[in-house]
Amino acid sequence: MKDSFDILIVGIGGQGTVLASNVLGEACIAEGKPVRSAETHGMAQRGGSVESHVRIGAEHGSLIAPGTADLLIAFDLLEALRYRHYLPEGGRVVTNSRFVPPTSVYMQNLQIPDESEILTGLAGLSVTCVDAAALAAEAGSTLAQNIVMLGAASVDIPLSPEALLEAVRKCVPKKTIEINEKAFRIGRSTDRGC
Repeated sequence: MKDSFDILIVGIGGQGTVLASNVLGEACIAEGKPVRSAETHGMAQRGGSVESHVRIGAEHGSLIAPGTADLLIAFDLLEALRYRHYLPEGGRVVTNSRFVPPTSVYMQNLQIPDESEILTGLAGLSVTCVDAAALAAEAGSTLAQNIVMLGAASVDIPLSPEALLEAVRKCVPKKTIEINEKAFRIGRSTDRGC
């Protein structure tokens, strides 16, 4: 029997995956739950993939094995497709509905995939799509997209919304607390579908 709830947060450099994992860690501490986490940055400075593994309740090991994640939070639609193998069939993914075309698309003159092609690649999973940019703008800043995504995923995470909001307050810069609180609440109340 599995002793943890495993969340993989993925995106590209600069989207705030590490901040989101820090928020989850702080919320676990507030609730007295053990937590393990690890980040892989790769070529993040050049728009490359970033992944953050968060294991709530885990006593050993910080990396999630492929096919065993309970939840995938993707800040970029293409990254949801790239990391889908971490979920079992029927697994849960909360993804941004937008994506940044990789540099290789332009460098190699490749065709940019459309949203429907990417969503076809996510068939067999339980998918929620979130227009994080629009919702973050509604909250007051497009820089709060990561907190919107965390809010949208929070209904699937075994942590209280109060602990998550308190963690947001601790982790974001003081001058952005109000915007990020609003972003979390807007994300949490978003529709659950694609």
